[in-house]
Amino acid sequence: MLNFVSSFKSTVFYFMKKAKVLFVSQEITPYVEANHHSTIGRYLPQGIQEKGKEIRTFMPRYGLINERRNQLHEVIRLSGMNIIIDDTDHPLIIKVASIQSCRMQVYFIDNEEYFQRKALIKDADGNFFEDNDERSIFFCRGVIETVRKLGWAPDIIHCNGWMTAALPVLVKKVFREDPIFADTKVVYTLFDDAFGNELNKKYGQKLQMTGIHDKDIEKLKTPSHINLSRFAMDYSDGVIQGSSSLPAELQKYMKNLNKPVLGFQDPENYIEAYNNFYDLVMEESTALVE
Repeated sequence: MLNFVSSFKSTVFYFMKKAKVLFVSQEITPYVEANHHSTIGRYLPQGIQEKGKEIRTFMPRYGLINERRNQLHEVIRLSGMNIIIDDTDHPLIIKVASIQSCRMQVYFIDNEEYFQRKALIKDADGNFFEDNDERSIFFCRGVIETVRKLGWAPDIIHCNGWMTAALPVLVKKVFREDPIFADTKVVYTLFDDAFGNELNKKYGQKLQMTGIHDKDIEKLKTPSHINLSRFAMDYSDGVIQGSSSLPAELQKYMKNLNKPVLGFQDPENYIEAYNNFYDLVMEESTALVE
């Protein structure tokens, strides 16, 4: 009986504290063109903040973003470290801007080699950038290192878009002993954002760090959008269908997951559903711990 009371009290305390949600998005308007994906990236964090949760928001600093117009500025205290990918050092630069209408800050992961080009993932001729694999890895690791510097321990990391697909395995395998991420749960949203190509065949190899083994990245031997999505789902604690339609292969894989799954939500009412889903993921995880 005493154990039950103790567990109940710890659960109540867990939900009395202000939950922290880290949003990591491939696109956010108004910094990139408005579409279904970037609109969610913009308004979901605001809605969750208005629901009483504490938030942080990250996206890549694509070269097409006008820094003067959007008032981006470098955060010197967070910049300055290097991230090694495929035995090469890449300087990490952190910038920040504010969306004044909702008092929301957006952090930008920047690097001159990866993000100075005036495009997202394809060049002016529609060619998929050959280094999109490294750009994705750099972005995900840059988010991790910046959050560590901030000393801000998220309860939920919500990953949006294939460029965030490496984050779940980094949190679960590489940084699981780090106090910042020890209790963090990961939610991954699937979008109909297939890139039509495969990433570099060495993507899995470049992603490997202490804690990630060959068996962990088996799906990445063929780094297609389908396999990248499956890989991200495997290491997430909850999955959301962010687009009204998805490839049949992903629909089937999602249905067979032994973890919370949220189906596609009406764009007019999705914030309430997402907020409840975060609570569900945290509640299930607390129950497992107890």
